[in-house]
Amino acid sequence: MGTGFILKGHVLAFSRSPFAGGRPEDAARLGEAVAVQDGLIAGTGTLAEMQALLPGAQVSNHGGRLILAGFVDAHVHYPQTAIIASWGKRLIDWLNSYTFPEEMRFADRAYADEIAGRYLDLTAAHGTTTVCSYCTIHRESVEAFFAAAQARGQRVAAGKTCMDRNAPDGLRDTPQSAYDASEALIARWHGVDRLDYAITPRFSPTSTPEQLEAMGALWAKHPQCLMQTHLSEQTDEIAWVKSLFPQARDYLDTYEEFGLLGARGLYGHAIHLEERERHRLREFGAGLIHCPTSNTFIGSGLFDMAGLMAEGQRIGLATDTGGGSSFSMLRTMAAAYEIGQLRGTPLHPAQLLWLATQGSATALRMEAKIGNIAAGMEADLVVLDLASTPAIAQRSARAEDLWEAVFPTIMMGDDRAIAEVWIGGKPVQERR
Repeated sequence: MGTGFILKGHVLAFSRSPFAGGRPEDAARLGEAVAVQDGLIAGTGTLAEMQALLPGAQVSNHGGRLILAGFVDAHVHYPQTAIIASWGKRLIDWLNSYTFPEEMRFADRAYADEIAGRYLDLTAAHGTTTVCSYCTIHRESVEAFFAAAQARGQRVAAGKTCMDRNAPDGLRDTPQSAYDASEALIARWHGVDRLDYAITPRFSPTSTPEQLEAMGALWAKHPQCLMQTHLSEQTDEIAWVKSLFPQARDYLDTYEEFGLLGARGLYGHAIHLEERERHRLREFGAGLIHCPTSNTFIGSGLFDMAGLMAEGQRIGLATDTGGGSSFSMLRTMAAAYEIGQLRGTPLHPAQLLWLATQGSATALRMEAKIGNIAAGMEADLVVLDLASTPAIAQRSARAEDLWEAVFPTIMMGDDRAIAEVWIGGKPVQERR
């Protein structure tokens, strides 16, 4: 065993959800230091306590910086890295104009390797340590992403996107080939190192009932896997789903009918939900993934964070790159705050930070491993500089408490605010 490391600063951890009643700030606890050994959190407390726990450990003094769990991005499309911030399309046009042409390129393993590495480096620079990603229909795209994450010692989830209709030639598989390829990838990658497989039908309009049924059968055979898809992102999309599935009670029913509703299911966007859908999602404990920069950039709508949380839904936060317009979870938190304001329910900084860490980890059913700072958890950490730019520094200098100090970084921060990132107990991104 090595001697380990100790990081000193304002160490932020959560003892409960800040949405669970009472003052949001009371859900958080602050420590002075966190000890890291053999890829895990060895403990938190005072510097003296951590030095007694790990005698001889190297101490990194981060002064007034904030140390918290690394950000967890619960819904991304890494193959869309190169087309992020493309102008002016709604969902269906976005897919046809930008996404599908770019995804065609991922049959080339070399190109998939290039983009996978680029994506993980970009997101690490923004403090993101875990992502759950869609790949393309190509096995090469999945192999490239898992290999890149494995080389970095990173916890990720991902899966081969499955589509057998309403997509171009070269981007369609079949019910059987989708099943077979996905199962082979599960056998190769699921549970290896820090990698998890997510069964991935893109969304109902691009899968026939036969393919959805095949994906449901695959999930029933491998219930330990996640399942990710899209749900009720835009009103015209919902109308399209109704035309394709005229017998369905609602959009969620197009998944539920085929065994694609469950506790390890992740449903991206979930903006325009009907009452039956909300009830069934809560009943199953499914994960709803809020993608605020995407929802505003593509014009999808305003997610009902307050109402869904009050119902007891399980909610994570995500960039949805590249429909989302930023790789940064700080920018994503800022957009979530702005959407909350538009709905008359602004979010407290503790709630925003929880959503980007423990909330997303909980949606991914990984909350016992990542998304918080506690003894025995995996040592994925981010160190935030709360004075990273002159504009932020002059505002945070007037703060009367930690929450007032961190909020300018949430609203105006970017990769310059990321002083240090640790993945699997090792520093991977250092600045200043």
